[in-house]
Formats: sequence, structure tokens, C-alpha cells
Amino acid sequence: MNRWMIGGVAAALAAIPMMVVAQDEKPKGFLPSGYFDLIDVLPPAPIKEEPRGVADREIFKLTRALKGTPRWDMAVNDVAADTASMMRDFSCAAGIKLTPQTAPKTAALLDKASIDSNEAIEKIKIFYRRQRPFQIDQGEVCEPIANLGRSYDYPSGSATRSWTWGLILAEVLHKQASPILARARAFGESRVVCGSHNASAIEAGRMAAGSMLDVVRTERAYADAVVASRVELTALAKSAPITDGAACSNEALLVSQPVMR
Repeated sequence: MNRWMIGGVAAALAAIPMMVVAQDEKPKGFLPSGYFDLIDVLPPAPIKEEPRGVADREIFKLTRALKGTPRWDMAVNDVAADTASMMRDFSCAAGIKLTPQTAPKTAALLDKASIDSNEAIEKIKIFYRRQRPFQIDQGEVCEPIANLGRSYDYPSGSATRSWTWGLILAEVLHKQASPILARARAFGESRVVCGSHNASAIEAGRMAAGSMLDVVRTERAYADAVVASRVELTALAKSAPITDGAACSNEALLVSQPVMR
């Protein structure tokens, strides 16, 4: 073996520990991977010709009329599901200006719990491979379809994430539980308004979030994180209260607007 080959092998071996470290640094939830399987918890994905599937299709068609309304604009806003955007959008309901920088412990809690639920629903999406509503019937969608074609409809990841956030924030800020959970519901409904998901996918997302969080709450690390978040937000409420009452009032009106009956 010449010195160039020896050097190449040495470089390859040196890279192995770095690869292992990189894998170990992958964000983790509160539960071990695969700890809780939701496949038997959620109802099966609807078939388009059966009653639940027919209802989904009718809701999709009817909600296309919301394009151009303030509720459509909210749905466009709610497409962004990154941590900073969602903390901003829960701020009115919480009564506090929330950002990852001013509330890092809360952001870490919300993101960590979301990892658990997201892992579980991705398996279900692949299992059912259910088409999104615009792939079954024609209709306007509030975001580029190219962003959606690589994933499946059931259950909705955005609804799962937003309901997970709502349940946790309602636990941390229990005096604001009602507006927080109402905003979390509206986040899910925005996916129906947008045309990105069927109504049944939103309902399944909420069930997935609630079921997963019931298990996550048994972990001591979760309980400790909730306490730390409550202390953090109690202090933040004094220094960064919501002051834009008009914007929050307008948001509350949209949140209360029925999307599905």
C-alpha cells in the first residue's frame, strides 16, 4: 500500500467518529424513538367514496369560496410552521410577545415535544399514502403545490404540531388556556381553508397530538421543562406584554369564525 492510499484510509477512518457525533446530535424528543405507535390509535384514513371521504371533498369545495377573505389571509400566514413564526402567532392568545430569543426554554420545550409527535405521524402518512384534497378535486390552494406534493394528507403535520403547542402552552399559561387552544384549533383549520389538507386529517392530527402528549407527560424531563417554561413566561409577561390590542382583537374574530359546521 503506497503512502497516498495509507493517507486516504487514515482520512476515512478519522471521519467515522465525526459522522457518529453528527448522528448523535440529531434532535431528540422526550421519548425513545418508536416508543409509542399511533397506528392503532387513530381511525383509518377515509376513502374518498365513503361518507368521511365524501364529507372531506365537500368541505374542500365549499371552503374554496374563502379565497380573498381575511380568513384566507390568516391561512396564508399560518403556512409558516417554524418556531419563530408560531411563537409570534401564539403571542396574542398568550398575552405575551413570544420569540425563541426571549423565551428559549419554552421554545425548546415546544420543539422537543413536537419531535415525538412528528415521528409518529410520519409513519402513518406513509402507511396510508392518502392524497391531498387538491389531488382529488380541482380547487385553489393558498401555497405552492410543489411544496406539498412530497408528503401525504393524513394526518396533518401542521395540525399535529399546532395542537401539541396549544396543549403545552395551555398547561404552562393555564389562565390563557381558552384563547391559546382556540388559536391552536384555528391553526389546524387554516390547513383546510388553504386547501392543503382534508378536514379528517386535521381531526386526526389533534388526536395524534393529544395521544402522544399523554405519554410524554409521564416523563420527568417533560414536567421539569414545563416548570422552567412557566417561570420563564411569568417573568416575560412583565417585560413583554402584548400591546397591539387592535391586531389581537381582529385575530380573535377570525379565530372565532366557523370554518366547518
